[in-house]
Amino acid sequence: MEQQENATQPTQVDQKDNAQQAENAPVEPTTSNNPDVMPSKEESLQEAERKAQEHYDAWMYAKAEGENIRRRAADDVIKAQKFAVERFSNEMLAVMDSLEAGLAVETGTVESFKSGMELTLKQLSSVFEKFNIVEINPAAGDKLDPNKHQAMGMLESDQPANTVVSVMQKGYALNDRVLRPAMVMVAKAKE
Repeated sequence: MEQQENATQPTQVDQKDNAQQAENAPVEPTTSNNPDVMPSKEESLQEAERKAQEHYDAWMYAKAEGENIRRRAADDVIKAQKFAVERFSNEMLAVMDSLEAGLAVETGTVESFKSGMELTLKQLSSVFEKFNIVEINPAAGDKLDPNKHQAMGMLESDQPANTVVSVMQKGYALNDRVLRPAMVMVAKAKE
């Protein structure tokens, strides 16, 4: 019976072997890898700080990127404003040159001045056409359009009321936006 008891109870040698095996066995860390073991408060705090730092870094990157985009856009607007009229100005230089050349002629006749002015007007008209500057020149009898015409006065006329009688000064529009309305005289309603 003693032998049976000894067989079921570990000996001191067995206990020492088990203790050495436990010491040599790899120790599993008590982290989130083991779902049954709760991480310590310190580990949880370190993880939260790490995540907070990642979010802060991402936010700072996005903020810096936004500022860079805003700065580039502002620079683009400034450059566009500076150079928006550059092409138009280059085209207008040719018209200026023609006017100066006409004035430099010392022995010109009225016909030569008139033909020079007509050529310069053609040059100017082609520049206007190139840049979508359209003439607003209503014909007599056209209905007054307050968006394109400016009534300078009213005249008694055989035409219907609120129609254009005459144009005092042409108007101009740039890409359907009125630069200057046409100044017109308008027919008065008959009494």
